[in-house]
Amino acid sequence: MLVNTPKVSLGWQASPFTLPDPDGNMHSLNDLQGENGLLVAFICNHCPYVVAVGQRFSDDARVLQSEGINVVAINSNDFRNYTADSPDKMKPFAQQYGFTFPYLVDEDQSVARIYDAVCTPDFFGFNKQGELQYRGRLDDARMDSNAERVPELLNAMRLIATTDKGPDEQAASMGCSIKWR
Repeated sequence: MLVNTPKVSLGWQASPFTLPDPDGNMHSLNDLQGENGLLVAFICNHCPYVVAVGQRFSDDARVLQSEGINVVAINSNDFRNYTADSPDKMKPFAQQYGFTFPYLVDEDQSVARIYDAVCTPDFFGFNKQGELQYRGRLDDARMDSNAERVPELLNAMRLIATTDKGPDEQAASMGCSIKWR
C-alpha cells in the first residue's frame, strides 16, 4: 500500500534507541550521532520504492558521512510475515547497494512507533543537537533512477549541518507502508 509521510512539527528531540545489526552488534543513538547531524532512514529489503532509490540513497549517504553527518538505516518490517526483510537478507541487501552505514533490526517495531515512521523509505534528518529538522523525500526523481534529480535530502542535511535548521519547503516521502505485526 502506497503511503506518504505526514507533515510533522519540526524540532522534536530524537528518541534514544539501541538496536542490533544483523550480526548482533548493538548500535545506540548516542553512538550514531554525527558531529554535524544524523540521518535516520526507515527502509526494508523488498519495497520497490526502496529498491528504486537504494543506490542514490547509498551514494548520497557517503557524501553526507564525508561531511560529518552520520547515517543509519532501520528495518522495522515484520520479517516473520515478510521473509524478504529478515535479518539474514539485510546484509546482502546492504552489500548490493554499498551501504557504508549501519543497517539495524527493529524487531519489536518500537523505534518505528516512537518515531512515527509510516513507510519505506521514511527519512528523518536531525541536527547536531538531535532535533528533527527534515522529514521528506530523497529527491524529486522518485522511482526513475535515470532522471535528472534535485537531491532534496542531501541538500537539506547540508543546510542542517551549517544552520541547524532544515528547509522551509519539504516534500513528503512516499513508499510502501511499514508492515506492522
